[in-house]
Amino acid sequence: MNKKLVVAIDGPAGAGKSTVAQLAAKQLGYTYIDTGAMYRAVAWKTLQQHKPVTDELILSVVPDIDVDLRYAGGKTTVTVDGTDVTAAIRTPEVSHIVSQVAALGPVREKMVALQRKMAERGGVLMDGRDIATNVLPNADVKIYLTASVEERAQRRWKEMQEKGYDMTLEELQKDIEARDKADMEREISPLVQAEDATLLDTTGLSIDEVVEKILGMCR
Repeated sequence: MNKKLVVAIDGPAGAGKSTVAQLAAKQLGYTYIDTGAMYRAVAWKTLQQHKPVTDELILSVVPDIDVDLRYAGGKTTVTVDGTDVTAAIRTPEVSHIVSQVAALGPVREKMVALQRKMAERGGVLMDGRDIATNVLPNADVKIYLTASVEERAQRRWKEMQEKGYDMTLEELQKDIEARDKADMEREISPLVQAEDATLLDTTGLSIDEVVEKILGMCR
């Protein structure tokens, strides 16, 4: 039996992290830890209080919340305190407050603690901006996934076109450059390549090719 690895993937906006992470996790039979889903879970629990959403209300549900992600039967299930919220966290109401939730330091600390707890089981793949440097510094495999700004803008533009949004390639490129700058310069857990991470530049590669490279690193 192969050891179940802990895999950390970091990288800038639009590099395709979540797409390839989910596909690679599926191939490995690992749990894909969607960090965004965890913040949505906190937002969902906050809304269950049926009170006006304030920072105080959000912080009141955080101390004893248990958010868990598990992979079974080909899909990842998200639970909050034992309740399956996989579908419930994808509503517009949750989307509306999730950035307010994620901006709070104590929420982040709690989620990082839960992420580390899940990683202890092994067989997990997590992506973000600071997973290899901050959340899981002891990960077995660390990958820094990137692509040229032009390529990332082009991919985002295709996505937007398919969803019917009308944005120019130039606007998206400026947007991605601004996000890179903000991610790399922020004080709390900035985006940097971990010293022991493998750089994977996906410029010019298909999704399948990137997944294959990641699987190769895990084998």
